[in-house]
Amino acid sequence: MRGLLASSVGVTCAAALALSLTSPAVAARPVSPAAVRPASGAEAPGSTQSLPLAPLASRDFTLAPADEQGLPRRDVRHFSLAGVIWDDPDIELHGRVQIRTRAAGTDTWSGWQDLEAHNDDTADPGAAERISGRVHGATAPLWVGDSDGVEVRVRAEADRSAEDTARGSRTVATTAPLPKGLRLELVDPGESAPASARQEAAAAGDPHRAVAPRSDPTPEPAEDPATMDTSAPTAEPPEDAAAMDASAANAGLAGAGAIEIPALNRQQTEQELFALRAGELTERQRAKPYIGARPRIVTRRGWGADEGLRERRFVYTKKVKAAFVHHTASGNGYRCSQVPSLIRGIYRYHVKSMGWRDIGYNFLVDKCGNIYEGRAGGVARPVLGAHTLGFNTNSMGIAVVGSYGSKKPPAAATTAVARLAAWKLGLYGANPKGKTYLKSGGGNRYPKGKKVRLNVISGHRDGFATECPGRQLYRKLGSTRTTAARLQGR
Repeated sequence: MRGLLASSVGVTCAAALALSLTSPAVAARPVSPAAVRPASGAEAPGSTQSLPLAPLASRDFTLAPADEQGLPRRDVRHFSLAGVIWDDPDIELHGRVQIRTRAAGTDTWSGWQDLEAHNDDTADPGAAERISGRVHGATAPLWVGDSDGVEVRVRAEADRSAEDTARGSRTVATTAPLPKGLRLELVDPGESAPASARQEAAAAGDPHRAVAPRSDPTPEPAEDPATMDTSAPTAEPPEDAAAMDASAANAGLAGAGAIEIPALNRQQTEQELFALRAGELTERQRAKPYIGARPRIVTRRGWGADEGLRERRFVYTKKVKAAFVHHTASGNGYRCSQVPSLIRGIYRYHVKSMGWRDIGYNFLVDKCGNIYEGRAGGVARPVLGAHTLGFNTNSMGIAVVGSYGSKKPPAAATTAVARLAAWKLGLYGANPKGKTYLKSGGGNRYPKGKKVRLNVISGHRDGFATECPGRQLYRKLGSTRTTAARLQGR
């Protein structure tokens, strides 16, 4: 993969615990998927129903039967997240995808809701993840809440143009064919969070409350390094090898089986930086380390990731030079207490429906300002994601959960993005208000091999022609850069 990706090697779990912050080694151990069991010791949460779409009778006589497909209203097993996939990931769906659902246990149907047809968060062209043979084209997933009925329709986009004839001009409608193999994916992320997440909520004093970050960015008083405790609350020890590897990737930041990586103050974060990267820092960085205080991060174990779903190996790039901000386009109708389930749904959709090796984003941020670990491999390390087609190498993807085209993102969410960026970019000496160069892996905006000058904190649309991260969230990136730089002490 262009010489920047680390090769896969097998290591023991004990060795994984000793991996350094920026080590390019890949923590991997081949294992049969059937041998992997969920870390909680319970049944693996979640399931996916995959239902083929068929031609619908259209009221628009300019459309052929194949130009409108869908699924008539029907009863289904419980699900909370939905999307539409098709066979060829390189084919775009030019049209409108709509769904309506019935709330579980009721006769109440929603109105028609749109699914974002252009899902541009994906691995780079030519990357092993992209050419695995398992990848599908897909819409963005939509969170609909607990449902047991569904109806869907997909209509090709009509291109109407004027045509001159002997009798004058007339309007001609043409449509691009819909992609082949359209299927509706209905994802059940599991009825409840695993025991570890319930313990976390209970420790917060409210089983339904999401913990928002402090609004005051002023660092707390420094503690004596000899007495400070940076270990995170832990659940029962992970039981399977995949879960142990995911936990071990955060060694040095949290204990084995941790459900969260705790926040540090500024002085503690600097001490951690010196301990983890002492041999790689320049004299200037040692004299003045520009880094934001480490924020609280809910681990994969904290949101209940079934580590048996993903590929076992971790893949890294050399560094983190830029952060791309996204929105999940999954809708805003969620409660923050539902976010662990929502992320499990996105994770399952990315892996089981779209064919990726893991969830595509490196981090997710909810509207209450909570930060979640995304793709496995260690939150402080340069994990290769699948978020910005053409620019996944030497970058990270931060997805704000929701849709922010017309809706303004909450201040808690944008503040959390700034805090996360100030810390993670600071680990690699990047200035949030600066510019950097990344080499394009290929996409619809920049050809493969072109060196592109980008903001260190960019929106998805800066590297790819897309609406992501939504107009309203994109407008907030300037203040996000300023806040992140200030948190770094610049």
